[in-house]
Amino acid sequence: MPGLYDPLLQERDPEIFQLIKDEELRESNKIRLIASENYASKAVLAATGSVLTNKYSEGYANKRYYEGQQVIDAVENLAIARMKELFGAEHVNVQPYSGSPANLSVYLAFCQPGDPVLGLGLPAGGHLTHGWKVSITGKYFNSVGYGVRRDDHRIDFDEVARLAREHKPKLLWAGTTAYPRVLDFAKFREIADEVGAILVADIAHIAGLVAGGVHPSPIGIADVVTSTTHKTLRGPRGGVVMCNEEHKSAIDRAVFPGLQGGPHNHTTAAIAVAAKEANTPEFKQYARNVVENARVLAEELARRDFSLVTGGTDNHLVLADLTPKNIPGKKAAQALDRAGIVCNYNSIPFDPRKPFDPSGIRIGTSSVTSRLMGPDEMKRLAGWMDEVVSAPEDEKLLSRVEKEVLEMCASFPAPGIPVG
Repeated sequence: MPGLYDPLLQERDPEIFQLIKDEELRESNKIRLIASENYASKAVLAATGSVLTNKYSEGYANKRYYEGQQVIDAVENLAIARMKELFGAEHVNVQPYSGSPANLSVYLAFCQPGDPVLGLGLPAGGHLTHGWKVSITGKYFNSVGYGVRRDDHRIDFDEVARLAREHKPKLLWAGTTAYPRVLDFAKFREIADEVGAILVADIAHIAGLVAGGVHPSPIGIADVVTSTTHKTLRGPRGGVVMCNEEHKSAIDRAVFPGLQGGPHNHTTAAIAVAAKEANTPEFKQYARNVVENARVLAEELARRDFSLVTGGTDNHLVLADLTPKNIPGKKAAQALDRAGIVCNYNSIPFDPRKPFDPSGIRIGTSSVTSRLMGPDEMKRLAGWMDEVVSAPEDEKLLSRVEKEVLEMCASFPAPGIPVG
């Protein structure tokens, strides 16, 4: 049956057409556990692939530098209004191209080169753009990283407070990419207030959980909130910055003209669609199911002697230290991929191994939950993962697991992907 893509693409560029079909098959036939991935709906995909990509729209609604913006202004205003309603934000900018540019706009709005900033270190579960040394944010600013405690791998707020008092950061980042617990935004607020820092909450990974009411919201606590619009939110690959009215002008000037030119209007429309989809009872149930699936998967892995960072999870994410399994994370991830289970190798806190060959794997339940898989499937998944990491070079076993994974995937169609 016909897919989302015009047959003209097959005629004009059969190679790209085939690669897209290949990706459709991969996303349909494998269990995707990349914590930052999900399935966008057909409606989101349709908006992303629309004629809105043809239009240049530098500036903001009713203040553009090009004519012919009647439709685009309406699209952007609708995306803003829906995101405001979804998150309860005073001001929303939907123009950042993705999460990293959204974060860069915060630096530009409030910092000068060399200013001190404080964020969770990458090895402890933070993000590159929170000041890690290989990022522009760690090169242009005096970045200091806080970490997690050795005994339980939870954020060390005593260290956060000590470093904040010592360095007086302009920005204090509260955000993670590999941290399986709820973030205490109120505690970050106390520390930021004590040292006069701007508190920035990066909710890129948990935005859908915040919108669904299963993770506390930083809105009204943090001065600025940044996010991607995909991951748990199930939208397009875009970014958003939310803030209070006090910082509205600074953020808007930083996004445009500070960092970028014309917004990607097709992405803006898809953000509007995703926000509408997320503001439904069905999405709230989805968010609850994501967390429940992660909890069950974590419990089942722990029962099979996987060592879980922090001992479990409160959100969509599980981080496993495979050292007790006598296998590095990279080798495990590659074997799992061959068996039809896709995750990423990942550093763990205080990891003795190098980042490109670390000790752990990171697992997320957003995508499998979008396919309507539930606790029973999580239990089967934990069993397969245990088999694979215990015998990563047993190709016969991997082939058997891959076949069983394919059979299960056939019972849970991937959203947004045409069948056949």
